[in-house]
Amino acid sequence: MKVEVRLAGRRKAWIIALASLAILGQAKAEVVAMPPANADLVGQPRYVTAHQEDTLIDIAREYSLGQDEIVMANPTVDRWLPKEGTQVLLPKQYILPDAPRSGIVINIPEMRMFYFPLVGKGPGAHAEQIITYPISIGRMDWRTPIGKTTVIQKIKDPSWRPPATIKAEHAKDGDFLPDVVPPGPNNPLGQFAMKLGVPGYLIHGTDVEKAYGIGMRVTHGCIRMYPEDVAKLYPQVSVGTPVYLVNQPVKLGYVGDDLYIEVSQPLDEDSMSTQQLMEMASRLIMARTTRHPVAINQASLKAAVEHPTGVPTLISLKDGQTDGAVSAGQQWVTEEQPAANQKSYAEPPAAPGYVPLDAPVPAEEIF
Repeated sequence: MKVEVRLAGRRKAWIIALASLAILGQAKAEVVAMPPANADLVGQPRYVTAHQEDTLIDIAREYSLGQDEIVMANPTVDRWLPKEGTQVLLPKQYILPDAPRSGIVINIPEMRMFYFPLVGKGPGAHAEQIITYPISIGRMDWRTPIGKTTVIQKIKDPSWRPPATIKAEHAKDGDFLPDVVPPGPNNPLGQFAMKLGVPGYLIHGTDVEKAYGIGMRVTHGCIRMYPEDVAKLYPQVSVGTPVYLVNQPVKLGYVGDDLYIEVSQPLDEDSMSTQQLMEMASRLIMARTTRHPVAINQASLKAAVEHPTGVPTLISLKDGQTDGAVSAGQQWVTEEQPAANQKSYAEPPAAPGYVPLDAPVPAEEIF
């Protein structure tokens, strides 16, 4: 079923929304129930109809999607002029990353955060739902680290003290930064910040000028969120919450006996060719099908790897089908997934250029 919403004139409305908590609350972050033990997919894809004044960037922000992911899911739609009446796919279905289903999980190449709020305390604590947000990550020369850390401090209305490296970078362009940027609409950390255990890295919001740049590689290594999204996440996250940062351009997931693949563009610095991406997918498929054998639709697998869309694609063959019978991206899971699931964590084969959290990082507060 297609869901249609009028989206015209949203850019002006969102600028006003930055000053209004009531309007900020309208952002549509995805909240879904935990899948059962035999399922790894959550959410549902939806469609909206674009109108004359819309851009894909406007639509992305309205529905808590990132720039790159909505463009990747709609490869034939113009980013800036989708045209009146165009059906725009909202890629709101996800294969969960191969990571613990608790705390915060961030898949770097996907540029998406999955938050698993725990119910209860102690050994019996478990997650019953998932809240997912788009994020921006570090540029190629300021890459976001990989590994496990924790939230060590929460700061409301933070001041920003630009480190020397960033001040020098801006000065080359004639932009001379002050020693301290006070809290306010021009603070690049936004209204809320959460420090991570690895020195110099935070999860934070952003200022008015950068508010539409979420879902791209634009930061100096930190995790940047829409202001309205971080405003919702901040009060839910406690100091000590685990944070898993993973590099998984290829994700696999079952729903019953059906195997799906979700492929995002690998990080540029990983320099992965299509052949290497296929080799990674093949290794993961071999590992996942050892205990749960399925026949693979090679045509769908090839299409998903050669043309990453960030959209889950069915790659297993159903009984009676022949190879190539299923079109990539056409099979959707739509049933509700109400149960809880705790999954053991096994890091899949790492992409080239894997950077652990214990690698040297600047001991300064960046953004």
